[in-house]
Amino acid sequence: MLETRAVVVQVEGQHAFVQASQGGGCGQCSGKGCGTAKLSQLFCSQPRQFQVDNPINARVGDQVVVSVADGTVLRGIGLVYLLPLLLLAVGAALGNIAAPQVEQQDGYAAAGALIGLVCGFFLSKWLAVRLRRQRPYIARQWRGE
Repeated sequence: MLETRAVVVQVEGQHAFVQASQGGGCGQCSGKGCGTAKLSQLFCSQPRQFQVDNPINARVGDQVVVSVADGTVLRGIGLVYLLPLLLLAVGAALGNIAAPQVEQQDGYAAAGALIGLVCGFFLSKWLAVRLRRQRPYIARQWRGE
């Protein structure tokens, strides 16, 4: 189970919008780490809010612990990155095969790759909507552990 501390900023029925604490990777960024925290500050200057399930009926301002089931993040990465990349490669191969002349193979491969990539993005979005079984949820109140 992956967990992080967050603050509830909005409640809508059985869902809440939370703002996760801005952490910085592994916590080694006091000058001797890889600098991931500095990169996240550069590219993510605005605090991000996430919609989560609210089974404990937390209220606005509550500090809570948000949990994500094991494997959910890995499946999301596969869906968002690997599926479009796979369809890009398949589209390029099919475009290459479909070229009527050898001189046209590169153009057809590029067009097939683009079509495959776009189809991969749309398929990822469609599957993400259908597979929303394991959403992040508020597990408990934060007690300053």
